[in-house]
Amino acid sequence: MNRHIAHFAAGQAPTPIRPEPNAAVAAETAGAQREPPRGLRRAMARLRRNPLSIAALIYLVIAYAAAILAPHLAPYSPTHMDLAHMMAPPSPQHLLGTDGSGYDVLSQLLYGGRVSLAVGLAAVIVSIVVGVAVGLSTGYFGGWTDIVLMRITDAMLTIPTFFLLLVVMAFFGSTLQNVILAIGLTSWMGVARLVRGEVLRVKSMDFVEAARAMGASPRRMMLHHLLPQAGPQVIVAASLGTGGAILAESALSYLGLGVQPPTPTWGNMLTDAQNYIWQRPLLAFYPGVLILLTVLAFNFLGEGLRDMLSVEE
Repeated sequence: MNRHIAHFAAGQAPTPIRPEPNAAVAAETAGAQREPPRGLRRAMARLRRNPLSIAALIYLVIAYAAAILAPHLAPYSPTHMDLAHMMAPPSPQHLLGTDGSGYDVLSQLLYGGRVSLAVGLAAVIVSIVVGVAVGLSTGYFGGWTDIVLMRITDAMLTIPTFFLLLVVMAFFGSTLQNVILAIGLTSWMGVARLVRGEVLRVKSMDFVEAARAMGASPRRMMLHHLLPQAGPQVIVAASLGTGGAILAESALSYLGLGVQPPTPTWGNMLTDAQNYIWQRPLLAFYPGVLILLTVLAFNFLGEGLRDMLSVEE
C-alpha cells in the first residue's frame, strides 16, 4: 500500500494490484490437468463393470507372458525325448507327466502356446491389413471400385471358411507361414464390411468435407480422417478374430494340415493325445482346456472392448 502512495506522490502511475490466485481454484485446475479425459474415464468405468473382460485380459497377459518366457519356464526342450519315462504320470521330474513319445507335457504346452498364440496374432494382423485396405477403398472411392471389391468380398463370404482353409493348406503345404497367410487371407471380409460401413457413414460429415476442400489427398483423407473413425470397430474385430484364428490353427493342426511335428502346437498335441485317450485322458485335457480358455478370453475381451469403446450408454 505504501508503495502505491509513493508512486502517486512521485507522479507515476501506480502498479496495478494483481489478485492472489485462489488456492482452491489452482488446486482444482492442477487436478483437472492430471486427470485423464472424461471420455477415457467413462470408457474405463464401462470396462470395470464387466468382470469377465477383466479376468480375460489378466488371463491373456499371463498366457502371452508364459509363451514369451517359454525358454526360461519350460523344464525341457520341446524336442527332448525321455525314452525311459514314456507315458509317465506327473512327478517332480515331469510336473505334468510325459506323452507317448517321452516329451515333457509342460514343456510342450508352453512351447505349443508360443506357436498357437503367435499364429493367431499374426493371422489377425494379415486379415486386419487386407480388410482395412479393402474397406477404405470401397467406402471412399465408390463406383466400380466398390462394386468389384464388394462382389469379391460377398463371393468369399459364401464359401465356408474352414473348407477354403483345407483346400489352401492341402494345395500349398503345411508350413507356419502358409498357416498364417491362409487364415489371414480367408478372414478379412468381415473387417472390410465394417470399415466400409463406417466410411460411408462419416465421409459426408463436415470435417471430412472441410479436409477435402483444403486439398487433402485421398491417401491423407483415408488414413488421417476416415480410418480413425473406424478404429473402435477394428479393435473389437481384431480381438474377436484372434480367438477364431487360434481355433482355426488348432483345428488344422489336429487334422494334420497345420504346423507339423516336432514343432508343438496345442492342436497337434490333441492329435497325439487321441491315441491314449483311455489310458491318459489328461494328455488331451491340458491342450483342450487351454484352447477353450484362450478362445473364450478373446471373445470376452472383445465384448468388453465393444462396451468400452461404444459411443452410446
